[in-house]
Amino acid sequence: MPDMVILNEIRRRARHVIGPFIGLTAVVYFAYHTVQGDRGLLAWWRLTQEIKQAEETLAQLEETRDNLDHRAQLLRPEHLDADMLEERARKMLNMGRDDEVIILRPHS
Repeated sequence: MPDMVILNEIRRRARHVIGPFIGLTAVVYFAYHTVQGDRGLLAWWRLTQEIKQAEETLAQLEETRDNLDHRAQLLRPEHLDADMLEERARKMLNMGRDDEVIILRPHS
């Protein structure tokens, strides 16, 4: 009979403890996933950093593309200066005509 009394007392007290314990467990579970989960605060911070880095890379690539586009436009016939093209080609190829006199200057 005393075993029954002890068992009933344990059941009575367990009823008062189980509810708060389940509630506390739920709060801890959701708090953990709010910070650590796939859509948690740490994942949000990491994605924000990746977006900033991608935007910086995009800005650099757009600048490079604009520079290349500008240089390509200068090669179109309506923008091309024949004298400048000939001068640049000679300089790059290190060539000249037979009837020209080339004067070399030391680099300063």
